[in-house]
Amino acid sequence: MSRKIATSDTVTRDQLLDFLRERHRAILITARRDGRPQASPVTCGVDAEGRIVISTYPERAKTRNARRDEQVSVIVLSDDFDGPWVQVDGTAEVLDLPEALEPLVDYFRSISGEHPDWDEYRTAMARQGKSLVRVTPTRWGPVATGGFPARLA
Repeated sequence: MSRKIATSDTVTRDQLLDFLRERHRAILITARRDGRPQASPVTCGVDAEGRIVISTYPERAKTRNARRDEQVSVIVLSDDFDGPWVQVDGTAEVLDLPEALEPLVDYFRSISGEHPDWDEYRTAMARQGKSLVRVTPTRWGPVATGGFPARLA
């Protein structure tokens, strides 16, 4: 039986965005007030400007932390746990309603396509008081997979 060898592929920004657009499971890492990391599993998409977008609520820890310290990291995972992943470091911006409403529509589209009733969706987002975190990538690691080091092939 052959061993799976770990990979680590450097990618351009365009290649990164192509990778991210196909994946919607992520861990958003923000900094707590004391500087320690706070990690939140999230669903994410990519907007037309190439920012990672995450729907949230204003009272969540990740949202409060991103407002206080805009430097965040997002680890974007494949659906298959053994699939490729990447860490993206960036600058976060938090949008609240009403400013967040149309970007939340774009968020939904980036993940699920068209909604059967956009008025209903907008009403639900407003009723829930949703916010949106947008992360502008500033640097990223290689797209990686786990496995054995090549020396053990």
